[in-house]
Amino acid sequence: MEGHYLMSKKETERLKYLGMVSQGVISLKQASILMGISYRHSKRIAKRFKEEGEKGLIHRLRGKTSKRKTDDFIRNKICSLYSELYPDFSIALFLEKLSSIHNINISRETLRTILKDEGLYKTKRKKKSKSVHLFRERKHHKGELIQIDGSTHRWLEDRYDKKLTLMGYIDDATGEIFARFYDYEGVYPFLNSLIEFTKTYGLPKSIYTDRHSTYKTTNRRTA
Repeated sequence: MEGHYLMSKKETERLKYLGMVSQGVISLKQASILMGISYRHSKRIAKRFKEEGEKGLIHRLRGKTSKRKTDDFIRNKICSLYSELYPDFSIALFLEKLSSIHNINISRETLRTILKDEGLYKTKRKKKSKSVHLFRERKHHKGELIQIDGSTHRWLEDRYDKKLTLMGYIDDATGEIFARFYDYEGVYPFLNSLIEFTKTYGLPKSIYTDRHSTYKTTNRRTA
């Protein structure tokens, strides 16, 4: 019925406080505190109230369809197009087709939300790695564990035209490094470097290398 407005509780309270302002009972600044809004905003509301009366306190979007909500017709059309014509398309490619062919322009995130809500699009999950990396606590004492590895590379760059193998030793507890160069990686470089290491640091309690076959001889043991 014209002339009657359904007001919310908040709007009713504003009507009461602005009425008190107009009667000189409280100031507009005091009213803004009671309404829980800024003084600047309270001045805008007071101006609308003075010009339009109670109607000026009604929220401007009351009874209007939200602009953020995609029209149901467009939403249904998007879902139909995806199901019938573009079921295997990515979001980006489908978005391009909607714009260039069907004259539908929406944001990528809105399109993703629509398709996910309808169960038409599922986010691809990353495959879990089968390998499990376990944390190993470092040794507490020097010489408990020595890690050995050989690395073949042109270490001397232009100063030497051949590749060299660097036999590297790392103490697991202290991080101290020992290294020597050899012409190749094999049993002799491994044993020779180990001898030189023990001359300097002593015999380690244990050693570890991830290239066991490289440092093994295929000759049979003789009597």
